[in-house]
Amino acid sequence: MRLTDEEQAMLGGDFGPARKWAMEHMLQVGRFFDAEDLVPVSQVHMMADTESLGEAGVAFVEEFAKLPPAERRVRVPMITDPRGTDFRRYKALKQTDAMVQLERRAVEAFEALGILMTDTCINYQTIMPPVRGEHLAYGDTGVVIYCNSVLGAYSNFEGGPSALAAGLTGRTPRYGLHLDENRKGTCRFRALCHPESLSDWGALGAIVGRAAGSYWDVPVIEGIISPPSSDEMKHMGAAMASFGSVPLFHMVGVTPEATTLEACCEPESLPCTEIGEQDIADFYGSYGGKGDKVDVVVFAAPQLSLVEMSRVADLLDGKTVHPKTSLLVATSPQVAADAGRMGLIARIEASGAMVLEGMCFYNSYAREMGEANGWKRLLSNSVKLVNIIGGYGYQPALANMEDCVASAVAGEIL
Repeated sequence: MRLTDEEQAMLGGDFGPARKWAMEHMLQVGRFFDAEDLVPVSQVHMMADTESLGEAGVAFVEEFAKLPPAERRVRVPMITDPRGTDFRRYKALKQTDAMVQLERRAVEAFEALGILMTDTCINYQTIMPPVRGEHLAYGDTGVVIYCNSVLGAYSNFEGGPSALAAGLTGRTPRYGLHLDENRKGTCRFRALCHPESLSDWGALGAIVGRAAGSYWDVPVIEGIISPPSSDEMKHMGAAMASFGSVPLFHMVGVTPEATTLEACCEPESLPCTEIGEQDIADFYGSYGGKGDKVDVVVFAAPQLSLVEMSRVADLLDGKTVHPKTSLLVATSPQVAADAGRMGLIARIEASGAMVLEGMCFYNSYAREMGEANGWKRLLSNSVKLVNIIGGYGYQPALANMEDCVASAVAGEIL
């Protein structure tokens, strides 16, 4: 790989051991993917939950935190994905003191490196959204697919160590979606119906993602009659990435690199798969659960926007969550501040629901939390969440937001 003089100096240890490690790590990644050089990045977003990090990961970052400030602080703005807990609510969730102590150690170490603890997977809705053509090193799959597809920025899926290396150096290997030739559409899909709810958009994303099934495939979606909202794109992209490891899609006439079909792919060489109402209905039907007692209803993965928080508050006004059902609503600290100021959190929690700030659900020691609370049957409107959470011992079911709230009040899946 070609390196600049500054990159060679970082590799040689002239800027301290943290940046030397970072360069060595990126060279290994770059060589694996046949990158010719490194590309400067303007922002970094890192997965930072301690369920993933573990004791060893936290201890690793703590060693960097002991270095002098000039050697340890990140070189470009760097933010974090959701944590594994809400420090105000962990006892109510029956998370252990040991879990929380590890989280606090991680936060302290990250802050020593100059990392901004934003604790969000919806930074594109709240914190300095990237612009078209901006090179990034982003970690969360939902963040990457939204910023690549909807905003036209350039990022691969970065694992935690790679994101940290990018923050310390301001660079990432130039491969994958940092190269224009890898951003062209490779498979086509035509929607024969227009999704209505957020979960419908998630179902469409899941069907496309499952059919694509590869990090290196770029789906092109036709037939959408009106542009989706930011939340609709958010749910579709998060599901597509979850079901297919897809980091980029094009929506003809909507996303910036797909002004026309011909602009984003060579349509004559790509057969087109049609997705209709029955496909969406069959996807919902694959989860079932109607009539079952519901233990926990979760709105998370991705965290809720202010608009979603307002809708949940409207649906819960004058209602009470069933005493044998828990209703959890996860949002970012940025949205939570506004939602609190506007009275939305008070309205939501008046029903018996719980608003969680700065955390997700599936990366929050979900298995241990489920066992401690006796949660088994889970209901959500997040297609991403129901895809993932089965691996943590839950029995997931899928419904739109309205039916999720009604089920939480009834205590059974309606």
